Amino acid sequence: MVAMNLHAIQTELHKAGFDGWLFFDHHERDPLAYSILGLKASGLVSRRWYYFIPARGEPRGLTHQVEPHVLDTLPGRKIPYARWQEQESGLNTLLQGAKKVAMQYSPRCAVPYVANVDAGTVEWIRSLGVEVVSSAELIQIFEAKWTPAQLEMHLEAGRRVDRIRAEAFEHIQQATRAGQALDEYGVQQFVMRRFKENGLLTNHPPIVGANVNAADSHYSPPESGGAAIRRGDLVLLDLWAKLSDNPDAVYYDITWMAFCGEEVPEPMRKAFAVVVGARDAGIHRVQEATAAGQTLRGFEVDDAVRGHIESCGMGHRVRHRTGHSIGREVHGVGANMDNFETHDERPVIPWTCFSIEPALYLPDFGVRTEINLFVEERGARVTGEMQTEFVTL
Repeated sequence: MVAMNLHAIQTELHKAGFDGWLFFDHHERDPLAYSILGLKASGLVSRRWYYFIPARGEPRGLTHQVEPHVLDTLPGRKIPYARWQEQESGLNTLLQGAKKVAMQYSPRCAVPYVANVDAGTVEWIRSLGVEVVSSAELIQIFEAKWTPAQLEMHLEAGRRVDRIRAEAFEHIQQATRAGQALDEYGVQQFVMRRFKENGLLTNHPPIVGANVNAADSHYSPPESGGAAIRRGDLVLLDLWAKLSDNPDAVYYDITWMAFCGEEVPEPMRKAFAVVVGARDAGIHRVQEATAAGQTLRGFEVDDAVRGHIESCGMGHRVRHRTGHSIGREVHGVGANMDNFETHDERPVIPWTCFSIEPALYLPDFGVRTEINLFVEERGARVTGEMQTEFVTL
C-alpha cells in the first residue's frame, strides 16, 4: 500500500480549480478512496466515514464513534459523531469554506469505474451549498499513470503472453492437422496451464471462440459442450495476464485471429482487413496528437477508429467501444477510448496505457484485433507484437 501523496493531491486540486476532494466510504464500497489515501481496508467498515483534502491547508476527517480509528493513519483532525444530527453538523465543519469539491461521482454515470458515491450522498453534499464535480480526471492522474517499473513489468508480461499465444496456435495447428479431437475449452485450459508455468496471473480464463462463438464479445467456453475446433474453422483468441509475483504488476491484453487452413475465406479476410485498418487509424491518431503535444480525449480516438469502419460500410457491425484503460486491473480507471457506449472526455495523458480493439460481429463469425498503446511524454507506442493478417494454421 503506497502512502498518500498529500502535496501532489493538493497541487492537482489547485490546478483544477477545486476547493478540495471529499472521500467517503461505507462498507468499503470505494476501493479508489483506499488506494489514493493509502488506507488499509480493515474489513469492518459498518459506519460512514468522510475525509476532506482541501486545496490548501490540513486535511480533516469525520468518523463514527463506533469505528473511531478508521482514519487514524491519515493526517489531520478527526471529528467524531454518533447521532445523525452530529454527522450533518460534522459535514458542515468538514467542508467549511468549500464551494466546489471533487467526489467519486460521474455525471450520467459516463465513467462507471469512478461512480462509487451513491446519489443520496451527492444530494446531501449539494444541499450544504457545495458544488460536487467528478474526480475522474484526478483519479486518472493518481491511479492510471504507471511507474517505470510497471512499464517494465507490462513489457515482460507481453513477451510471455505473446509467446504463449503463438504456442496456443501451434497447439491448434498440430491437433487439427492430425485430426485429433480439440475444442475451445481444451485450448483455454492449455493457455491457463502455460500462464501458471510462466508466472502469469489473470482474473478470468481467456476467450477462445470458434466461428459463430467469435461473434460473442465475452464468450467463455463451457467445460463440456463447447465447439470443436477443426480444419476450416476460424478461431479468436483473447488473452490478458500480468506478472504474478508483484502486487503492482499491470496487465497486457491482446486479441488475435487464426484460421485452420491454408486460405482464409474472402468474407473473413475482408472483415479482418477493416478492423486492422481501423486499429491503425486509431494508433495514428494517438501518435500524431501526442507527438505534437496536442490534447486528445478518449472519445476522439473512438471516433477515428469507428470512422474508418463506417467508411467501409460496416458501422452496423460494431457492438462496443474502441478500447479501455489498462492498469493493475485489466479494465483500468483511466480514460477509455469511447464515444459509443459512453462519451469519455478524459484526456489521454502520458504514462498511461489502453487497448485499441476494434471488432466486427457478423451472423456467422466475429473478428477482432487488439493491441496495447502506451502513451509517452511525446508519442505513443504499441507494446507488443501486432497482427496484420490472419494466422493460417
